[in-house]
Amino acid sequence: MPIIRPRHIFPCMQDRFSFFPATADRLTDIEAVFDDCSSGRNCRCAYWYLPNADYKAGWGEGNRSWFRSLITQSRPPGILACNEDEPAGWCGVAPRTVFDRLRRSKPFAPVDDRPVWSINCFIVRKPFRRQGFSRLLLKHAVEFARANGAECLEAYPVDQAARASNGAELYPGTLSMFLDAGFVEVTRRLPARPIVRLECR
Repeated sequence: MPIIRPRHIFPCMQDRFSFFPATADRLTDIEAVFDDCSSGRNCRCAYWYLPNADYKAGWGEGNRSWFRSLITQSRPPGILACNEDEPAGWCGVAPRTVFDRLRRSKPFAPVDDRPVWSINCFIVRKPFRRQGFSRLLLKHAVEFARANGAECLEAYPVDQAARASNGAELYPGTLSMFLDAGFVEVTRRLPARPIVRLECR
């Protein structure tokens, strides 16, 4: 399979960053990324993992404690990007089956019975925004999933051309970013939230 080379990334950006599995020894750096985002500091990606009532009840410190427990598990829940020693970004990526919200969702219900992985959250710290950095995070999320046995990757991005509000959150990433990385839209049950996939093998 050809190497995915994301477009629209500023020159030399790829050489500035290192990428790591999100493991417990990286917790302080991951929390620095979350804390630089108004929603991220309270959500901690619990939105995808927990029943809605638990997610809302834990908003803030509860979700922070939950994430600290999550990251001690054997499978990293995503990847961390650093610019030298400075935390820069986060991408959540894991087998679809671990995400309670996806199991309950009608718009994002399974397309078929394949054992897919899901990419569902990007957070970039303020100094690194508006540089195409999310595209680089996506490239390394694909590599991480492939290295851990993913046969197919799935995501639920925002189609900016179809969304009703310019204020819609872009944490799941944009459709154009995924299409540029080789993902293909496979279905769309909400006007601005397609499901896209990439074959990893």
